[in-house]
This record gives sequence, C-alpha cells and structure tokens, in this order.
Amino acid sequence: MSGFENYQRDATALDREMVVRGLVLGLDWDDEAQMMALAREALSCTPKHIEALVRDPNPRLKAKGELFALGVLMLKTMAESATIGIHSHGGHAWKAFGHALLQLSDIARAETPDTPPAT
Repeated sequence: MSGFENYQRDATALDREMVVRGLVLGLDWDDEAQMMALAREALSCTPKHIEALVRDPNPRLKAKGELFALGVLMLKTMAESATIGIHSHGGHAWKAFGHALLQLSDIARAETPDTPPAT
C-alpha cells in the first residue's frame, strides 16, 4: 500500500458500477432476501468461475460476474482502509450487497471456528 489511495473516491466509483450491473440484473437493493441469495452465490464462486462469468456473451451473466468482481474489490477497499483507521463505504448498492456479504462471512466463520479469518 502506497499511502496515496483515495478510498472514498474508490468506494463511490465501485458503488456506481455496482448500480449499473444491478440495473442489468434487475436487482432491488432493498430486498434483503435477494441480496443474501446474491451474496451466497458470490461467496460460492471461485475466481475462475467469476472470470468465466465476466467473459460470458450473455449480458446478464457478464453483469453478474462483474458485480461479483466488484464485490471483491469492495471488500478489499474496506479491509485496506480499515488498516489505517478509515471506514470506507459507498452508497446504497455498496451497503446492501456489502452487508449481505459480511453477514454471510460472519455466519461461515461462526460455523467453522477452527478456520482463521481470511486476510
């Protein structure tokens, strides 16, 4: 980390891109069940599966893969900024998807207590 990151700018840009993919997918960011299902699917994907989705000619599958990749970047941005005491967050899409991802991650960690948290 160089120390020159603008985490808020990154969060805003990621949120904007998430909104665009959400429009393609017809997502309702306020539908908690839909967000949990999406997060569950995202967390079950391997990097190779996400890459395959991103390269898919079907616009909906491509948008889903891009959304999952944006989710990875979102979590990385939050983790990196937290190491220097900055609480990064984007807008509504970021918060809805991020909340579901973190909630499912917490559940997974609670179910497997012998597994150290990912870094």
